[in-house]
Amino acid sequence: MADAAARDQMSYRGFLAELLMAECDDRARRRSERRIKAAAFPREKSLRAFEFEANPNVDPAVIHTLATSDRVKKGLPLCLIGDSGTGKSHLLIALGTEAAMAGFRVRYTLATKLVNELVEAADDKVLTKTIARYGRVDLLCIDETSWTCRVGRRWRGGFRSTSGITRTPIRC
Repeated sequence: MADAAARDQMSYRGFLAELLMAECDDRARRRSERRIKAAAFPREKSLRAFEFEANPNVDPAVIHTLATSDRVKKGLPLCLIGDSGTGKSHLLIALGTEAAMAGFRVRYTLATKLVNELVEAADDKVLTKTIARYGRVDLLCIDETSWTCRVGRRWRGGFRSTSGITRTPIRC
């Protein structure tokens, strides 16, 4: 960078400004990478790689609107509904990745893993602490929720009511 500045006969101020911009960009990139890593996604997925033409029920305009993370800012839930193989997990990971890149704290988990973790936390008398840890994220991506119904019935500790939550289902 210094060689390029000398070659372009850049002023010291100009060089310093370029250097600071490069440092800021690098820090932003690394923060974004850390947030994506902390989200614990099982694999990389992006909206660019999603094949909208393979599933005509998924409206690209709706998905790209969701990618702006306005729902995350407002704290609104989202439920992706559809048959197996329709791209729900791909979209969940891609939207979560977009939110992490936008600066939000994101966490990905499978529904069965979450339920098991909550059951174990209740047994160990640390349920409040576990719920608080999940409460510190801006977006909690829970995948494979169809399995929760079967697993959840075995837990007699009870679930908090979600009757006050308005879901926006997206059919995949």
